[in-house]
Amino acid sequence: MRVADFDFDLPEASIALRPAVPRDAARLLVVAAGQPLADSVFHDLPQALRPGDVLVVNDTRVIPAQFHGVRGNARIGVTLHKREAADVWWSFVKNARRLHIGDRVDFGAGLAGTVLERNDEGAILWRFTADAPLDTAMAAAGAMPLPPYIASKRPTDARDASDYQTLHAARDGAVAAPTAGLHFTPALWDRLTAAGIGRETVTLHVGAGTFLPVKADDTDDHRMHAEWGSIDAATADRLNAARAAGGRVLAVGTTALRLLESAVDARGVIQPFSGDTAIFITPGSRFGAIDGLVTNFHLPKSTLFMLVSALMGLDAMQSAYAHAIASGYRFYSYGDGSLLLPGRDRSPSSLP
Repeated sequence: MRVADFDFDLPEASIALRPAVPRDAARLLVVAAGQPLADSVFHDLPQALRPGDVLVVNDTRVIPAQFHGVRGNARIGVTLHKREAADVWWSFVKNARRLHIGDRVDFGAGLAGTVLERNDEGAILWRFTADAPLDTAMAAAGAMPLPPYIASKRPTDARDASDYQTLHAARDGAVAAPTAGLHFTPALWDRLTAAGIGRETVTLHVGAGTFLPVKADDTDDHRMHAEWGSIDAATADRLNAARAAGGRVLAVGTTALRLLESAVDARGVIQPFSGDTAIFITPGSRFGAIDGLVTNFHLPKSTLFMLVSALMGLDAMQSAYAHAIASGYRFYSYGDGSLLLPGRDRSPSSLP
C-alpha cells in the first residue's frame, strides 16, 4: 500500500506535552466494529470489557538512553536502540559522519564508548566502558529519551522520570515507553480485577526505531528495526486457556500486540517466545493472538497507525481519528487512549 494512504492532518495543539492527572483520567475512545464510536474515560475501562477478558501489559522499563559526548571538537548525540550484550548497544547518532570504527567518545560521568561497527541504515554499534559499574555510569550520564514531538517543544524535566514509566515497568531495557500502559493506576486495576478482568505480563524492549519516520513510498519497501521480547511458557499457557474458555486477549499497547503476534502459531496458539522480532503489521495482515487492543493515538504515516488500520480497517481508523481530533482528544505518548475491538472471528496468523 502507499504510505500516503495513512496520512492525516493533526493540529499542533492536539499533541499532549504532559499526561493526564491522575493517569486514568485520560479520555478513552471506544472503536468497536459495527457500533458507533463511543466517548469514554479511561477509568471506565472495566465497563467496556467482559468478565474473562485478559489484558496483556508490557513490563519493560525505560532507561536513560540519550547521551551527549565529545570527540575532539565534535559534539556527538547518541540515542540507544538495542542492547546486544551487557556493554554493547546499537544506537542512532547525530553527527555520525564524524565517527569512524575505533573512535572513542567521552560521555561524562566516567562513561565512554568505542565505535565497533556501523550498518547500512546509519546505526552505530558501541562498546561502553566506565569507571563505575556500567549501568550506574550510564544512568548518571544519560537522559530520559522523550519522543521528538515532545522534546522539540519543551526540555525533559524531573517529572518525566516518573511520568514516562508505566505502572508495570520492571525490566530495564526500553528506550521508549509502551505508552498505552501509562493510563493504568492501582485503583483502576482494582476495578478491573473486581470486574473479572485478568492481567498477564510480557516483555518487549522498545527501541529508538519507533521514533523513526517511514521514508519509503510503499509499505512493501519499509524495513522494521528488530526489538527483543519474551513470553514465558506459563504466561502463554494461561493466555491460551483464557481464550479456550471464551475470554478475549487484549494487548495493552502495540508493543504487546506485536510480540504476541510474533509468538502465535498457525493454529492460533500462543507459544513461548524469546528473541528478536521485526514484525511489520499492515492492512491485509491477519491476527491470531489478540482480540482487541488498548492503544494511544499515533502519528500520521507511522507503522503504528498502519497497525491499527490493519486491525480495524483504514477507513474506520481515519474516521475514528477525525472524530478524536474534532472532539479535542490529546495525541501521542502523553495523550489519550483508545480501545479497539475488531469483533471478527479469530483466524490463524499469517504473519512471519
